[in-house]
Amino acid sequence: MKAITQTLSELVSQAFAAAGYDPGLGAVTASDRLDLCQFQCNGAFAAAKLYHKAPFAVADQVAQVLQNDSAFSKVEVAKPGFLNLTLDDGYLLKQANAITQDPHLGIPQAPSPAAIILDYGGPNIAKPLHIGHLRSAIIGESIKRILRAAGHTVVGDIHLGDWGLQIGLVITELQQRHPDWRCFSPDFDPQADAVQPLTAAELNEVYPLASKKSKTDPDYAQRAHQATYELQNGRPGYLALWQEIRRASVADMKSNYQKLGVTFDLWYGESDAGRNIPRLMDILDQKKLLTESDGAMVVEVAEPQDKAPMPPVIVRKSDHSSIYATTDLATIIQREEDFHPDKIWYVVDNRQELHFTQVFRCAKKAGLVPAETELAFLGFGTMNGTDGKPYKTRDGGIMKLEDMIATVTKGAQEKLEASSFVDEADYEEMARRVGVAAIKFGDLINQRAKDYVFDLNKFFSFEGKTGTYLLYTVTRINSILKKAGAPRDPAAPISRVYTDSERELLLKILMTGDVFQKALGEKAPNYLCEHAYQLAIAFSKFYHDNRIIDEPDPEKKQSWLSLIALVRRVLCLLLELLGIEPVEHM
Repeated sequence: MKAITQTLSELVSQAFAAAGYDPGLGAVTASDRLDLCQFQCNGAFAAAKLYHKAPFAVADQVAQVLQNDSAFSKVEVAKPGFLNLTLDDGYLLKQANAITQDPHLGIPQAPSPAAIILDYGGPNIAKPLHIGHLRSAIIGESIKRILRAAGHTVVGDIHLGDWGLQIGLVITELQQRHPDWRCFSPDFDPQADAVQPLTAAELNEVYPLASKKSKTDPDYAQRAHQATYELQNGRPGYLALWQEIRRASVADMKSNYQKLGVTFDLWYGESDAGRNIPRLMDILDQKKLLTESDGAMVVEVAEPQDKAPMPPVIVRKSDHSSIYATTDLATIIQREEDFHPDKIWYVVDNRQELHFTQVFRCAKKAGLVPAETELAFLGFGTMNGTDGKPYKTRDGGIMKLEDMIATVTKGAQEKLEASSFVDEADYEEMARRVGVAAIKFGDLINQRAKDYVFDLNKFFSFEGKTGTYLLYTVTRINSILKKAGAPRDPAAPISRVYTDSERELLLKILMTGDVFQKALGEKAPNYLCEHAYQLAIAFSKFYHDNRIIDEPDPEKKQSWLSLIALVRRVLCLLLELLGIEPVEHM
């Protein structure tokens, strides 16, 4: 199904052509002045320049054609040449009922679906997930859902940091604590010897301590670097221990991401790209892109149009070890071989933009992907506390993600305590959903690339632009439909428009496709957040103005029930695209 402005643009374009003008001038946009009109076309201004006529005269000619179109109840020309359009109620209902029957609920489908790899998440194993991992996970999850809703094929890859110095640090500390473990013996046999099982809690204690030691003990730091080198060069005992570290870390991550409503199709890491590093170096060498610089091997990626200095990409350090750029480039080789994607998008902190610019340029120069493959950096801003500084706990530390989930779940429980609608058996799960909705919406309502203030008290409000308010709106509709004994997906159409608030609500529903396309085009979930809020506000006004359950006219009552059932479906779709799970009662 097409977005409503596209459908109307086609009608107005035909009118421009019928009046003797270029049909490309008929683009229609939604009006921000509903007291004047619902939609608007400003093509007469461009036509005036092309055809040397007054804008008003052009608009008037087009309006005369459109006045014969049954889609419009009113077509007016406002000086100096604005074409103001108001839909006929019958056409409005026709479009709304078409959305009801559309399997995609009015979401336009991509004419040429693409294969897209979405890289988001990016945590390191052996370290606890913390609040700094929140934005990448929930923004990436929403963008993935938006892409899939449009018909694209999307593979979400967490891209774990599982092959760097943090593993060497953990190995060094464990070896110091447990020198008798077989995995530390030079004659370790992976077929016969077992590795001691580890827990995430143990790793979460080991890594920070090891990291702290390495900063004050040069010998300890050197041993950690040596352990990393031996691991990456295949020492059997270290590889076996690394696999156990990875297992324990991933199990803990999956548990936390599941509570957050975030999933990944691939749990690949830097280690998976390791086999492609020799091949990467061969490609770069064959294409004569490698240059030696202070013992390191680099690739120049500066371009003539650069306005700021562009450093070369270091692909091999002077000690012959690999760095992030190396594994990122090797990962691109892997993704091209496994999926042949049309696009590879990275949802990463804004501070990584230079790094990815270098990596993308190097990948294109080396021909690691076809020239037409899109490599895109989707940067996001910083989550700050109410003091305007990067968010910290009260003691100045970085809050663990599991602690945050527990905090918001507890906060939601306190909000739900007074509710008589929540069954005790569902209490904890409902509190988790409400808590997660609060932090997700509180994050996603902000423009992706900008910093924002993380304020739990504000996020939990039942009023204003909050996830809690949206969940409450859905439960309100649930209650009305239940009391009326009406199905949530009724076969009966919306039959008439009886009130202005109803008309405004229908217009909000019709605009969902347009808002979705904007969110998709800009990779920006905040547009869906705003639209969901505006739809909820329009429903609240309609609900306040009309007594739905007590309406004596059966036709009117059924039409209204069909309308709010559609509102519920669209709201739930928007929540799903944001990665927010609805609740039955609140």
